[in-house]
Amino acid sequence: MKKIGFIGIGIMGGPIVQHLLKNNYEVYGYTRTKQKATKQLEQGMHWCENKEILLAKADIIFTMVGFPSEVEELYLASDGLLAQTSPGKIFIDLTTSTPALASRLAQIAREKGCFCLDAPVTGGDLGAKNGTLAMMVGGDAEIYEQITPILQIFTGIIAHFGVAGNGQHAKMANQLAIAGNLLGMAESLSYAQTVGINPQKILDIMASGSASSWQLVNNGPKALAGDLNPGFFIKHFSKDLHIALETAASFGQTFEGLELVLGYYDALIADGYGDSGTQALLQKIKEKKQN
Repeated sequence: MKKIGFIGIGIMGGPIVQHLLKNNYEVYGYTRTKQKATKQLEQGMHWCENKEILLAKADIIFTMVGFPSEVEELYLASDGLLAQTSPGKIFIDLTTSTPALASRLAQIAREKGCFCLDAPVTGGDLGAKNGTLAMMVGGDAEIYEQITPILQIFTGIIAHFGVAGNGQHAKMANQLAIAGNLLGMAESLSYAQTVGINPQKILDIMASGSASSWQLVNNGPKALAGDLNPGFFIKHFSKDLHIALETAASFGQTFEGLELVLGYYDALIADGYGDSGTQALLQKIKEKKQN
């Protein structure tokens, strides 16, 4: 059984590691703050003091960080993964990053005798905890087939979209849909509150009808309760939407709905909500109504 390395043990990375451990994989972990990996260490994960040790121990290395700049540094810095790797390693980046960077990493990995797949996921903290994440993969098809049994341990559905970078393109399409769903959720609840009908009752009705969405079912109750704890950070969602906007522009496309939602989230970040969950959009919609 291949040994697995995992870099980035956060809200989603932590539960993924736990699924791998429960399926008897030998996992070597590294993250900037060791205390964040306490649960995983208690369940048998091996701690690595640095990336060099992890590379020496693992055959397959997963990475899950926050921003494209972090992905670039992690892989391409002078002490980065691809600078120190040996031939035969398989890298799977679960970060939502840019298609161009994913393609670049795959090319450099090939030159090193390795493989790098872009495999962003969606489903938030609940999907990670329940092992039901949806994954969009770009990169070498044979390697994808080889590692699919491992990916299935923590996902509910996986699709391969072709060449490196296409996993990220698929994720951008996904984030565009989420942006619209979040706006619909926030505006519908704000409307219910404004006209004086019970927002929880209308939420229950909408969740069982054609207005239903994952965002409505899972983030709607949290928004109503004023629970801003993150299943997915606003700062990361804003990053994703900026990538989608810039990538769409490079193909000559503009999306007015995307620009509207991104404006709300950037305003939330400016107001100090960057580490809150995406359901905090309801707060901004209420502010707009009051003004």
